[in-house]
Amino acid sequence: MNDFILNPRFLKIIFRSAFILSFLGVLAFIVDFGFDQSEGIQHALNGYYLFILIMGIAVTLLRYFSRRKKLSTSVIVFDAISIFITVYIMGIHFFSLEAHQHLSMLYNDNWVKVAILLTFVREFAEQQINLKRTYFNPAQVFILSFLGIILFGTGMLMLPKATHTGIHFLDALFTSTSAVCVTGLVVVDTGSFFTPFGQSIILVLIQLGGLGILTFASYFSYFFKGGSTYENQVMLSDITNSQKIGEVYSTLKRILIITFSIEAIGAITIFFSIPKQAIADVGDRIVFSVFHSISAFCNAGFSTLSSSLYDVNFRFNYTFQILIIALFVLGGLGFPIVMNLIKYLKYKAFYITHKKKKLKQPWVLNLNSRIILITTISLTVVGTILFYIDEYNNTLAMHTGVGKWVHALFGAATPRTAGFNSVPLEQLHFSTVMLVIFLMWIGASPASTGGGIKTSTFAIATLNFLSLSMGKTRIEVYRREVADISIKRAFAIMSLSLVVIGLAVIAISITDSELSLLSIAFECFSAYSTVGLTLGITTGLSSLGKGVIIVVMFVGRVSMLSIMIAIFNKSKYTAYRYPSEEILIN
Repeated sequence: MNDFILNPRFLKIIFRSAFILSFLGVLAFIVDFGFDQSEGIQHALNGYYLFILIMGIAVTLLRYFSRRKKLSTSVIVFDAISIFITVYIMGIHFFSLEAHQHLSMLYNDNWVKVAILLTFVREFAEQQINLKRTYFNPAQVFILSFLGIILFGTGMLMLPKATHTGIHFLDALFTSTSAVCVTGLVVVDTGSFFTPFGQSIILVLIQLGGLGILTFASYFSYFFKGGSTYENQVMLSDITNSQKIGEVYSTLKRILIITFSIEAIGAITIFFSIPKQAIADVGDRIVFSVFHSISAFCNAGFSTLSSSLYDVNFRFNYTFQILIIALFVLGGLGFPIVMNLIKYLKYKAFYITHKKKKLKQPWVLNLNSRIILITTISLTVVGTILFYIDEYNNTLAMHTGVGKWVHALFGAATPRTAGFNSVPLEQLHFSTVMLVIFLMWIGASPASTGGGIKTSTFAIATLNFLSLSMGKTRIEVYRREVADISIKRAFAIMSLSLVVIGLAVIAISITDSELSLLSIAFECFSAYSTVGLTLGITTGLSSLGKGVIIVVMFVGRVSMLSIMIAIFNKSKYTAYRYPSEEILIN
């Protein structure tokens, strides 16, 4: 009997069945959350939940008896904690008649859904994920993953319990695309139109869109299995821009740790920065803090406040404004830059504490980090000063002293794909609007949660024309030479961005001809750079106009260059080269 249970074919059937049943359990609680249930159906669902939880514990224990490979300590700890939580929740919900009197918070049905989700994550992580280049290249996998999340989010937002009054398909698609592409443009008010369940869906879409579903799926699979195929590592190294194939999963781990750590710290600090008179209920303050921390770090720009951060209870809360700025600036720097900066600060701390300042320090802060940090700081400082001068007696007139500088900094930093607004954008001077459009076009840094052509692209273009004006044929900076492929990619990205934005402006000028050219251009730049700022025309766009913005948001998030790489076959280099000839430029 024992040999039959441990038979590999039998175990494979058991484990595959457990995954399918747990997946159906997730679908069941989506239906439970999204639709009103009769008492009979609710009892049936509760019975199925209990079955899934018992099965999950049994299969997890069976995996330990049947697996020959030793699991890591972290996996064992995760399983032990998840089993303890699941048993505790089962005991409260299904086997205790008086639990609701003593443990009212834990008696909430949502804890059952958490246990179901834990079971699904554990079973999903055991599945074999093969990212085969035979079928899809990295660009295609990347694009398809975003399309999948958008369509899934659209369906979730159309559930009856996600909104108070129901939502049309196009508006649900627009909201889902905006959340997954971390843009922030909205056609309905997030705080009043969506229920807490709907807002939770948007928050999950923002998190998945900011980091990418492949980041979560690949790392959890690696975490529980302790290994991965070489093909998967090659594919993920292309998607995550990892320099070494062997460091792919350690890079994913650091990305997840940095993200969740910063978001957690952000949520805690935001919570304490909110006065009780602004949000009285503690639970509402916690939800508000978590939502805005994740939305800010992912550069999404979504807010549950109807007028974003210009809300009367928050426009003078300068501490809150600074915390939001810090979150979206860190998210917009890019994970490679943040990790390199942490490494650099560790080296600096070591040399200072050991009094070795005179010793030659290693090249820790790489060229990529130096260029991006200098460009980011320069754009922020210049943008802040110009915003301060332009809007001193206009949108900043209600603020005094430090308040003016805080909002000027916010106004200069938020166009770099954050999407929050702390001043009424419709009242900005024309010169400020043009500054905002320019900053939106540049956007955040590469490998970040933000969009735009990226700071490194703008920096390379600037360095290139400076080099040409000095008669140089190469871009040299910090005793390093910028690779030709980087220069080619930079100008390709800039050209393609202007083509996409230009076509979008023409299209909306046709579909919504009553709108001004400035507001249309502002909207298209905002959509392409996944910023989320608007001059107030988003909700009034026609169906075709909304469709154009949806396409532009998606293209801006995955980049037009990635789409072209996904479409065209990669050409092979040949041994010959044609004679070169200069083309007249000016």
